[in-house]
Amino acid sequence: MSKSYLSIEKVFKSFSRGGVTSQVLSDINLQVERGQYISIIGHSGCGKSTVLNIVAGLLDASSGVVILDGKEVSGPGPDRSLVFQNHSLLPWLTVYENVQIAVDKVFGRSKSRSERDAWIRHNLNMVHMGHALDKRPGEISGGMKQRVGIARALAMQPKVLLLDEPFGALDALTRAHLQDEVMRIQAELHNTVIMITHDVDEAVLLSDRIVMMTNGPSAAIGEILDIDLPRPRDRIALAEDPKYNQYRQAVLRFLYEKQRKKATA
Repeated sequence: MSKSYLSIEKVFKSFSRGGVTSQVLSDINLQVERGQYISIIGHSGCGKSTVLNIVAGLLDASSGVVILDGKEVSGPGPDRSLVFQNHSLLPWLTVYENVQIAVDKVFGRSKSRSERDAWIRHNLNMVHMGHALDKRPGEISGGMKQRVGIARALAMQPKVLLLDEPFGALDALTRAHLQDEVMRIQAELHNTVIMITHDVDEAVLLSDRIVMMTNGPSAAIGEILDIDLPRPRDRIALAEDPKYNQYRQAVLRFLYEKQRKKATA
């Protein structure tokens, strides 16, 4: 059994429909250490979301295993919380209640009502949403909704936080603010994060390692790039950092080469 905190081992995934089987993932192997921030990047259709959903337990691998903290993943669980591109808040509940529903589910038997209340408020304050406890999702902005989604995920105290293009639907300024918030929170909590993104700059800014996927079908991990940049990271300072730009160019080169091969196939 792997000694890594999270281990994806020899994972294959196929889907069958109408008697036709298509292989989406081929021999995915990835070792993630506790506290690492991992980004998965690649062209559309390369199986990024499939990898994330297998780790989340929402999909079963056709073969292979995912092991988290010494235990095999065999379905969804509170040790893995997922934040989608769409905030997925319940529109009839307030901001507070949207976090409460997760906290009650996970901690209903282990924390008192007052402890749960304090924990909900703590997590909303962490993402600067403590002022909007009584507002419903329709009364707040898209960026605020994502903050609440992140607070709800963090409030479950997951071993791994899974982010599926969490900033993809936001405008550039809001996206930058939320990226900074996620960096701040991760520095404070030292939590383990796996994020899907299409944004090269985002991947380099946030990550300890970038996992680059080959094109589908039968996608695999093409390269893994270690990002050796000191934290905390300042996006303005990094813009002129030669090492940052080398990492950025390496990812762009990989993606461009895969796109060129796809176009000429």
